[in-house]
Amino acid sequence: MRVLVVNAGSSTLKLSVLDGADAVLDARTVSLSGSGWDQAELEGVLGALPVPDAVGHRVVHGGRRYVGPVRLDDRVVADLEGLAVLAPLHQPKALAGIEAVSAVLPGVEGVACFDTAFHASLPEVARTYAVPREWRSRWGVRRYGFHGLSHAFVAERLGGVGDRLVSAHLGAGASLAAVREGVCVDTTMGFTPVEGLVMATRSGDVDPGALLWLQRYAGLGVDEVAEGLERGSGLLGLAGSGDMRQVLADEGRGVEEAVLAVGVYVHRLRARVAAMAASLSGLDVLAFTAGVGEGSAVVRSRVCAGLAFLGVEVDEGVNGSLRGEGEISAGDAPVRTFVVGAREDVQIARGVRAVLGG
Repeated sequence: MRVLVVNAGSSTLKLSVLDGADAVLDARTVSLSGSGWDQAELEGVLGALPVPDAVGHRVVHGGRRYVGPVRLDDRVVADLEGLAVLAPLHQPKALAGIEAVSAVLPGVEGVACFDTAFHASLPEVARTYAVPREWRSRWGVRRYGFHGLSHAFVAERLGGVGDRLVSAHLGAGASLAAVREGVCVDTTMGFTPVEGLVMATRSGDVDPGALLWLQRYAGLGVDEVAEGLERGSGLLGLAGSGDMRQVLADEGRGVEEAVLAVGVYVHRLRARVAAMAASLSGLDVLAFTAGVGEGSAVVRSRVCAGLAFLGVEVDEGVNGSLRGEGEISAGDAPVRTFVVGAREDVQIARGVRAVLGG
């Protein structure tokens, strides 16, 4: 089955066609135009791609109902619209992508594949917040987790290497997943993608009391707080840039804010890797993926340098010279460390075939 994979980001619509062996036949990108995508440009791009048998859409949030890929219909789309408030940076764009592509390819079946689905296996103790019962039962306040398509691919790619894996998806968004024998048992993101690690523009963990204080005593409105947490925090809030390459370059020049930003980023990341290892009662494999995880040997080195007590040790020569993916473990390290290319497209195509057959 030939699958068109649609990945809607904040400013682009990435389109790729994979054949039945998961080889990319062609890939194109459509830029954002206003609040959506230029339909004429999209028609032209889709017309130039190989004709697909089915379409797979990356959707960030599936809520409690959608714990695996699902065939798209009007009811599913309506449900996903209701979840947009939980992932405001991504869910509306995914829905716009579904609408735009469906208009150009009305006869081709579509499947939604969810970043939350891989975390549906979280045990109750890992997914439950210690908040009032009504919040949990009435409003569904719980930990969902995200980047599941990426974590699932890493887990499948490294299946058989070791039973206890921590997958580190480090891109503009960043999260960890603790995976035991292919099943996710803990993760760093929660009810929304804001929780957890320091990211490009998102804060990660912040004392909720501080957020209440800002509203109660500093006079900030809810929208101001939300905007700050989602788009004005993380590396951007600390160093003035959300691009780790720029922040590392500034750090190298001795820029004080950049030195602090990298320190905070690495400190939080080390601590959360250790927490994920605790959820697994030990660690066999550590894997880095996504833009920073694949592209920054410096970040990998600094994170791993603080995890020797877990058995993590990298070969600095291999780590520094690696291009693409591969193992970077020191030869006698008890924990094996890898860099794995992020391939959400492959995971989406597999999900489509699982739903539709082929």
